[in-house]
Amino acid sequence: MLTQSLSAISLALALAVSTPLHAAKASPTAKTSLPTLSAAEKSDLLFMREEEKMARDVYLMLHETWGLPVFSNIASSEQSHMDAVLKLLRTYRLADPAAGRVIGEFTNPELQALYDTLMAKGRLGALDALQVGGIIEETDVRDLAAAIKRTDNADIDATYENLLCGSRNHLRAFAANIESMTGQAYTALVIPQDEVDAVVDSPLEKCSTP
Repeated sequence: MLTQSLSAISLALALAVSTPLHAAKASPTAKTSLPTLSAAEKSDLLFMREEEKMARDVYLMLHETWGLPVFSNIASSEQSHMDAVLKLLRTYRLADPAAGRVIGEFTNPELQALYDTLMAKGRLGALDALQVGGIIEETDVRDLAAAIKRTDNADIDATYENLLCGSRNHLRAFAANIESMTGQAYTALVIPQDEVDAVVDSPLEKCSTP
């Protein structure tokens, strides 16, 4: 009788323990809620993914044309920026506008037109190519700063801030190459000269890994 009682108690305890464990295993399958994105945040994420692709594609092609190390070095960084934005697209379940697009091909018509224009200039000469780098990085600084103001989500803000840090370093690199080639100070091409000077005249920054 004692043996049977102990067996019954053991069975009851086993059932009591196993039931919540079983329920706990099932819980991860439930969908977790995501922060709500505004229309502007969605638009910015899609745009930034392709803007970083545009920068990478231009630098890869200009490196093939002129062989300047600055283009290959920064192209690698732009790839990491693309990957960082893609991670956000996946987090917020947004379709990737760069999916299936080869080098020089874009979903956004404005970025397609900008790529074509910049490549035409960049093929004119090595100095023109370096100036294209300046145009891209100044544009990135402007666009990222604007996008940061339009987001309320911490993960998006952190990613944009890191990309902005990278763009400032890239601008410093292109400015240094242009100054070395021409012997003259870098002239702003997109944003106000005082904003460019504030970047160019300050030291390189240590940016977080995207």
